[in-house]
Amino acid sequence: MSRIGKKPVDLPSGVSASVSGQTVEVKGPKGTRSFTATDDVTLAVEDNVVTITPRGSSKRARQQWGMSRTMVANLVTGVTDGFKKDLEINGVGYRAQMQGNTLKLNLGLSHEVNFDVPAGVTVTAPKPTEIVVEGIDEQLVGQVAANIREWRKPEPYKGKGIKYKDEYIFRKEGKKK
Repeated sequence: MSRIGKKPVDLPSGVSASVSGQTVEVKGPKGTRSFTATDDVTLAVEDNVVTITPRGSSKRARQQWGMSRTMVANLVTGVTDGFKKDLEINGVGYRAQMQGNTLKLNLGLSHEVNFDVPAGVTVTAPKPTEIVVEGIDEQLVGQVAANIREWRKPEPYKGKGIKYKDEYIFRKEGKKK
């Protein structure tokens, strides 16, 4: 039995869910999101609670059970609170600023990096060394943050680069004479 799949997903006030076939659509104060589950699970909405049950006891059905429940819970979290990733920039002269829908990054390269922000995500730079990525789609927020980080990953000797705020950089000792 899936410990995650057994738990029903509660819908807070102001959030509504509707199931049509294998697709669940969740509407909330921040927007609307939908998820299409596989045929291995059954989705049901009753009394502001979304329940997911497996069809059969095959290994695939049990795998999809927990995953589908987590995806529906992420939809509910996204339309109520949203998702947020904080990035930090470390390094002399490394900085970021927003200009319209473009994030301009100075990362010690011979040119300035222009990162176009995709729709569905808001990127802000409250300080020149901080970047905040927010949105209602957890996968998209994480992917945009990873794409920004990809321009200059943190290096282990001085820690220069773009890192997640809660990320720990394992530091190495330099050469010895």
